[in-house]
Parts: sequence; C-alpha cells; structure tokens
Amino acid sequence: MTSVDHDRLMRANQANWDARTPVHLASRFYGLDQNPDPERWFAPWEWEDLGELADRDVLHLQCHLGTETIAFARRGARAVGLDFSEASVAAATGIAAQAGADVTYVRANVYDAHEALDGRQFDVVYTGKGALCYLPDLHRWAEVVGRLLRPGGRFYVVEFHPLLNSLGPKPAPGEGPELLLRHDYLGGGGPVHRDATHTYTDGPAVEGATDSYEWMHGMGEVVNALTEAGLTVRRLRESDELPWPRWPQMVRTESGWWRLPEPRIPLLYGLLATH
Repeated sequence: MTSVDHDRLMRANQANWDARTPVHLASRFYGLDQNPDPERWFAPWEWEDLGELADRDVLHLQCHLGTETIAFARRGARAVGLDFSEASVAAATGIAAQAGADVTYVRANVYDAHEALDGRQFDVVYTGKGALCYLPDLHRWAEVVGRLLRPGGRFYVVEFHPLLNSLGPKPAPGEGPELLLRHDYLGGGGPVHRDATHTYTDGPAVEGATDSYEWMHGMGEVVNALTEAGLTVRRLRESDELPWPRWPQMVRTESGWWRLPEPRIPLLYGLLATH
C-alpha cells in the first residue's frame, strides 16, 4: 500500500477513536468516575526500566485518555501526551485538570509528532499497550522516535505480545474455551479491517464511525525498526500478566493483574532502547 492509502486508513482510525472516546469515558473499564489510580496500568517492572522520572521531559505517544501520562506527572516528570484523536485530547485535558496533574496534551498523528512539538526533544519517550497495531509503518515510526529523543534519551514501549494478538479474544459459536490461533503473528499481511459497534471496554455501542484498521507487527519487526533508526536495545522483557482479564479463565495474581492458569505464555512485552 502507498503512503496515501495509509493516511486514508489512519484518518478512518482517527474518526473511530473520536467515536470511541465518550464510550470509554463512561466505562467501568477506565473507572474515571472513581478517582482511579493511574499507576494501576503499569507493571512494577515498567517503573524499574523507566528509572527516575523527576525533572525529566517525558513524552507519551498515542496517549488516548492520558491515564498513564498522569502517572508520569505524579512522579515529577514534565509530561506531554500526544494523540491523533481530538476527542481523546479534549477528554485527557479535562481528566488531568480534575486530577490536579500538570500535563500538556497535543493533538497530532504520531508520524507528525516532531513537527507538532516544534522540534522539542525529550529524555524519555513512552508508548504503551495497544498502540503499535494502529501504525502501518514501523520504520517511519522509529525514525520519528529517534528525532524526539535527546542524545542518551530512553525509549520504552510496552505492548501486547504478538502472540496475544494472534489469539482470538473469544470462541466462535459452537467452539469450546480453548485458545486458538486466529490471526497472523507476523506483519506484512496488510491492514486488518474491523467494523465493530463495541470496543474493548464495557458500555454502549459506538455511534458513528465504526470502521478501524490494524496492522500486525512481530517483535522482530519492532526491534529491527528501532535499531535501523539508530537506537540501541538495552532490555527486553516478556510477561504473562495483563492489567485486565481478557479471557474468562484468567486468574488474579498478587499484583492485581491477571494470568492464564495454563499454559504460561507471553501476553505483554517491554522493550527499552536508548538513543
């Protein structure tokens, strides 16, 4: 596909996330009416990898409602969140103000982040949990990340493992509870079109733009994109826990997150790279 095609599909995704935002704001999944702790979206090992954030410039790419961005601000960072959805940025700004968090939010496509931020560079760039699948070109993305980082800066991506994305979220009619491979693990197969009236949260149907497009990215693709953009991979973690129960057979752990009783498979990964 051409870059023009990619831009068209990303505009469809932008409209879809604008439509999702009011559903997510009212959902129990995010629980924004209960003064939630934004750190509940982070595993302990994420903070270990991120290191000290006080007085650091931290950029959160594809931040959606900005819940994780608030956690950075509460740890003393000068936090900026960026998202392409105007509705999400407006919601995130209101959520941060209500929480008393000093966060700046910018609306821009991640590929335009360097220009949208006037060439500003950061000590830490973070992206997490359900973001990369909405990017058609990881090499272009990694080049943007490199431009956003100061020399010696850290990039941290925490994402759903490609194996998790390959497993269907629920059995098809007439099937048992077994987890089955339903989607590609590796990228390169083009966009996966979805027309869904409900999102990953609870709540009513999405009104308006229900079409979205996702791209699969294997871990090798992520690593190679970053290294070819001049970053050095420092650490790679794989975790068997998720912050919510994707499948009904998952059990809660001491951390408050969720794990499959068997088999033990990677569901999340964290990759730390430096510039």
